Amino acid sequence: MTESRYINNEATIKVMISNPQGEKGFIWLSSIYGDYNFSTKIKFQEGEVIEFYCPHCEKSLSAKNEKCDLCEAPIVRMDCTIGGTLSICSRSGCKKHYVVFEDLESTIKKFYEEFG
Repeated sequence: MTESRYINNEATIKVMISNPQGEKGFIWLSSIYGDYNFSTKIKFQEGEVIEFYCPHCEKSLSAKNEKCDLCEAPIVRMDCTIGGTLSICSRSGCKKHYVVFEDLESTIKKFYEEFG
């Protein structure tokens, strides 16, 4: 999460992307689950598969051998600081996403301690 840019008055998730034409840059994703708003200067069309990378080390965030069950595009995985993984489809416009928690009980406890 980054406090340097906001969407819907909330901090965003900053990652690096590249489009099919090879242009690279940052994208800021809404941190609200189920909100598909984002901000980027990189141009891409709906339906294109976008590559996602760590904004610090530029390592690919694509899950090995995991495809979206709606459109067959690669799944992108991001670790959550409260314990778990956020997974999203890499195809622009596909709504497939989910969160898996390592330990749901402790994650809920951390959430309530942090956000009341």
